[in-house]
Amino acid sequence: MAVMGGSVRVAVALLMCVLGGQALDLLKATATSGSRPSPPKVHCWCASYPNLTVCSWPEPSRSPPSRYIASYSERHRQTDIKQCQLIQPGSSASFLIPASSSSSEQLWYCLLPNLKLLTDYIINVTAVSSGGSSSYLSSFMLEEIVKPDPPVDVRVSPRNSRNLLVEWSPPPSWANLDILPLKYQILYQWEYRGTPKSVNLGPFESNKVELKGLTPGRPYTFHVCAKELLGLGQCSDWSSPVKITLPRARV
Repeated sequence: MAVMGGSVRVAVALLMCVLGGQALDLLKATATSGSRPSPPKVHCWCASYPNLTVCSWPEPSRSPPSRYIASYSERHRQTDIKQCQLIQPGSSASFLIPASSSSSEQLWYCLLPNLKLLTDYIINVTAVSSGGSSSYLSSFMLEEIVKPDPPVDVRVSPRNSRNLLVEWSPPPSWANLDILPLKYQILYQWEYRGTPKSVNLGPFESNKVELKGLTPGRPYTFHVCAKELLGLGQCSDWSSPVKITLPRARV
């Protein structure tokens, strides 16, 4: 800590390095004490590998008004810095944002086009206000942050009193389905004597599956998530729920 011109400048650095190919996160803030903006809480994901990469962070509700500077570079070519395409909360350009980013918060976004495969990148998002600045830096590879949008058009059709067919369509934003297929998981839930129960099935490489041996007359809720076929990244958020009650067997 140092005193400069009557003001106290604070520098805080947090370095977290996780072995095993995980991302390196570096959080650094430098500002006039007591009035700096909050460090952006940045989250990045790739909704259509390798074409569509997005980073987002919430607009703080209690911090000083801020503007943002967002840039990225290859980790081993840090002198070649590129600017993100920034999209403000409520912007008319929000149609560019994939469905995975749906949130009740006011979010800023930056789009990172044409990233390379198997390459380390560094994203740098800096909040700037009259009181100083706070920056968030994160290192990632596309293969680590793959997260498709949820499957759509989930349909559930009874076959008889104990079996039903679950069908769905892949997320429209996943652009390379022929080259980079998806696999899917099904989550179905019900209540038994007031106690929630659930079963998670998969992975399935097709867009439909028949479930057998269910209980007639019981209400079930179904969700589907999508993941890159080779297991890159993580599964999508769950699809919108579909509810159905199996018919009781006729006596």
